[in-house]
Amino acid sequence: MTLVRVEVDGRVATVTLDRPEALNAISTELAVALAEAVEPLATDPGVRAVVLTGAGERAFCVGADLKQRAGFDDHGWFVQREAFRRGFAAVRRCPLPTVAAVRGFALGGGTELALACDLVVAATDATFGLPEVRLGLVPAGGGTQLLVRRVGRSAARDLVLTGRRVGAEEARRLGLADRVVPRAEVLATATALAAEIAGNAPTAVRMAKWALEVGGDLPVEAAMEVEDQAWRRAVESDDRREGIAAWVEKRDPDFG
Repeated sequence: MTLVRVEVDGRVATVTLDRPEALNAISTELAVALAEAVEPLATDPGVRAVVLTGAGERAFCVGADLKQRAGFDDHGWFVQREAFRRGFAAVRRCPLPTVAAVRGFALGGGTELALACDLVVAATDATFGLPEVRLGLVPAGGGTQLLVRRVGRSAARDLVLTGRRVGAEEARRLGLADRVVPRAEVLATATALAAEIAGNAPTAVRMAKWALEVGGDLPVEAAMEVEDQAWRRAVESDDRREGIAAWVEKRDPDFG
């Protein structure tokens, strides 16, 4: 059974969580499959952007598979933890730009997978939430850390400590979602956004993403040094040479 599907079209890889019968709940096996699907994309020359979505009509992802977890002893939880850490890290650390296409429920780990992406396109029916504290757990797929960085400490405290759900429009107001579109347009919108990014110079895009991520948590002078390193990597690339030449020659650049 394929738990995570990868399809590449026009330099955009669409990664689909494929357990619709379980609302794309994350089992140990799906977490491993997610890592194995996403990790190779970083070195695939045919891929320059990634869309992450879920199969089926009801959910992007409802988080961890609690039915599977119900059979664990304490040791089993810790064994699964390593698989989960790898799966979430594969998305979070992907050097390519990533866009989440969210329809329906994105709860617990589902919200965290969206947070691990660079941009989030949500359907009008999308529902986000981190209900872990209601189950005796702490959000640990990045929920307590990535949410703060997206929406600020106050809003993150509200969502994490209450465990409440928010709809698409509130998610956009908070900064959790970047765009809200009709349900039927979510995947197409996310794919078009990824394709627009993929059309830019790949070295510059990777370096800009790196600078945004690494510099965002540093004091400003240290962050400016990160930005300088990103600039230097980009300016030494063939992409810079082609981009400037194309501008001078009044043509579209060919970044290969």
